[in-house]
This record gives sequence, structure tokens and C-alpha cells, in this order.
Amino acid sequence: MSEQLTRELFAFIKESPTSFHAVEAMRRKLEQEGYSQLLESAEWELSAGGKYYVIRNGSALIAFRLPLGEPAGFQVMASHSDSPTFKIKENPEIEAEGHYVKLNVEKYGGMLCAPWFDRPLSVAGRLIVRKKGRLVSRLVNVDRDLVMIPNLAIHMNREANDGTKYNVQKDMLPLYGDETSKGGFMKQVAEAAGVDPKAVAGSDLFLYSRTPGSIWGAHGEYMSAGRLDDLQCAFASLKGFLEAKEGESIPVHCVFDNEEVGSGTRQGAASTFLRDTLANICDALGKNSAGCRRMTAQSMMLSADNGHGVHPNYGEKACPTNRPYLNGGVVIKYSANQKYTTDGIAAAMFKEICRRAEVPYQIYLNHSNILGGSTLGNISGTQVPLNTVDIGLALLAMHSPCETGGIKDTEYMVRAAREFYGISVKEEDYGVYRLLPRRDTNNQEG
Repeated sequence: MSEQLTRELFAFIKESPTSFHAVEAMRRKLEQEGYSQLLESAEWELSAGGKYYVIRNGSALIAFRLPLGEPAGFQVMASHSDSPTFKIKENPEIEAEGHYVKLNVEKYGGMLCAPWFDRPLSVAGRLIVRKKGRLVSRLVNVDRDLVMIPNLAIHMNREANDGTKYNVQKDMLPLYGDETSKGGFMKQVAEAAGVDPKAVAGSDLFLYSRTPGSIWGAHGEYMSAGRLDDLQCAFASLKGFLEAKEGESIPVHCVFDNEEVGSGTRQGAASTFLRDTLANICDALGKNSAGCRRMTAQSMMLSADNGHGVHPNYGEKACPTNRPYLNGGVVIKYSANQKYTTDGIAAAMFKEICRRAEVPYQIYLNHSNILGGSTLGNISGTQVPLNTVDIGLALLAMHSPCETGGIKDTEYMVRAAREFYGISVKEEDYGVYRLLPRRDTNNQEG
């Protein structure tokens, strides 16, 4: 089962060289499962038992379905569609030495630069095309080995292995072609999209690694691929969402964009996208603002963004007592400064979900002397105040174009997501919560 899921994950990643392609891949899957698209600019008419999704900017997506009865609240699982990479600048071609054409790029997010060298790369994203008086978005993926960022030979930089500070404007520019390729880049991209180059009015184009996913290790226990952060969580969230049993609450599969650059966009976790969507659902159900607030008070969010596993060569970088490992289960992430928003009550809820799903979990905190990053939960909480737990799966080499995880962990996340989407959270008193439906076992207090 774990290997099959990993192969499915690899296929999803291959379909998703950019956030735009990831959302399109999820859109196609939702359409196959009977979900209907809603437009934010139109009035929503929703039916009991109905299945819907809405997209913002082509790079963020929220899907939900309604129970047959009166909904209790929302069960939201949020991930993100973007990964660190290089964005291609406007007017991208740079001539060099009269024999080369390079592409001008800038960093998107905080990546490990070194693994991008000497690796087959291509270009994908979207074009904005003029068509019959309209501006139309078209996805594009050149989908072949197109460019490479060549290293400087060791003979010309004897200190290369002593540590290097990379100058992106000089060191990281990909080689596109010889002198005969001048003026051809945007024409080639337009051709790959099947459009007239003269009709292109705008673009959002990125580099991506062409290296396919791989299962490896003494017993095939590890996997490596690009963009595991955070497509692994987005994939698991969607799969769990589609497989979950129907509960009393509204399950919400939420994928934001631009997490890697701070989430401060109209399609990021800091935007009103989730808040607007939940408000539109409440309006369509005939609930006033007070009724919507009561629903959110009996709701929960899983902020699903991958975390750091203990590194076999750098064990001292991890917290002394909280040490997640690959294949060890879903990681619950804590931070005293609320970079991760997990608190005691939300963590207890998620641990109960894992217990019911028979999923192992482990704990992550930063080493106290190492500043960590933030993720979706604390940012989206400024817009929609939900009981939130930050979770993820353990990775090595996060933000490399080739990240490594455990082959069992995707299955663990799918099972946890499936359980989460099928329950509802009931606030019975101040500080007293119940997860419904109740599942008694021998080791559960009555």
C-alpha cells in the first residue's frame, strides 16, 4: 500500500511542476469525483449533499461538500501548492561571450542553492493570452530537458568545497542555448502552450527539476522527489478528503499558494480566501454572521506542512528530546513563539484522531538555539480563528530540488486526513470538547 501510494504521489508531483499545475491536477480529480466549480464573483446556490470547489488566482483551491443534515461546523485541512524555485524575470534573455544565451532569474523562497547545479531543468507556469477581446490564462510546461545551471570546474575554484556564498545574479543563471537561440525563448514557451507568441500579454514562469521521484534504501524504505514540501501534504489531504466517510461537519480541503514567500498575497494563507469561502457557504445556507461564528467555534484546522526529520549526520541540530524520524508517523509541530500554532487542546484532539486512525505520531520542536520558520496555521488564524494544530511529515534536505522522506509516511497522513474529515468537533463547555462520532475502545475513558 505504501509503495503504491508513493507511486501515485510521484505521478501527482510530475503533473505539478508549478502551483498552477498542482491546482489544475486537483481540479481534474475533483471534477472526476463529481465536484462542481463555483466562482467567487457569482452567487452561490448550494444543495444538501452537494460537492463543490473554488479556485483563486489559478494557484489556490478550496473544495468542500455539504452533509445531508444541518452542518455542525467545518473540518479544514490546509496545505500549500508552491515550493522554492527560481522565477524567470521579464525580458529574460542574456547574451554571454557571443556564444551563449542565459536566462535571467530570481529566487522564489528560501532554497538550498547547491543542488540546483548540473541538474536537468525545464520551464513551466502560465501565460496570459489575448483572445477575442479577453485575457485568458493558459498553463504551459515545456516538458523536456531545456536548461541547466552549470557549475564552475574545481580547477577554476579550488575553494569550491570549502563553502560557497552564491550570487544569484551571477552564479545561478541557467544556460538556455547557443548564439542561434537568441530571441527564441518566449517563442518556444508560447509554442509549448499552443498559442501565438504575439498574443502573449503576461506570464508567470518558473524553473523546475526534471529528476523523477525515486524509491530507494536497503529495503526500499526511503523516497526522494522534488516539491515534497508541500505537495506530499496536498496530495494526502485530497486523498483523505475524497475517501472520508460523511460526518456532521463540512469537510474542507484547502490549498494556499505563496507560503514560501510569506503568504501575504490574495491567494496566500494571510488572505481572506478561506474566510470568504466559509462566509459564502454560510450565506448560501441561510445563516447570518452570528450563525457562521457559531459554526467556526465548533470547527478545527489541520495546518499540514512538512517538517524536519533528524539528520543522520547532524543529530545535534535537532531538539534533544523531540526527534522525529522518517517513517515514524505524522509530526505534530510546536513552537512557544507560535510560529507553529499548536496548543494543548488542539494537539490532544489530533492525537485522538491519530489513535482512532491507528496512525503513529511524533513531536517536533526546534532546537532552542536555532530559529525555525513559520507555516500556514498561525497566519490563516488571523483571518479565521479555528482550533488549529500544525502537522507535517519528516523530511531530509527540505527546500532542495530533491527532498527525501519515508515511504510509509504518506499513507499515515492519508489515514489521519480521512479520519479527520469524517468527524465533527463539539464544544460542550468551556475547555470541554468531544469528537463525534464517538469511538469507544478498551483504552478510552468512558
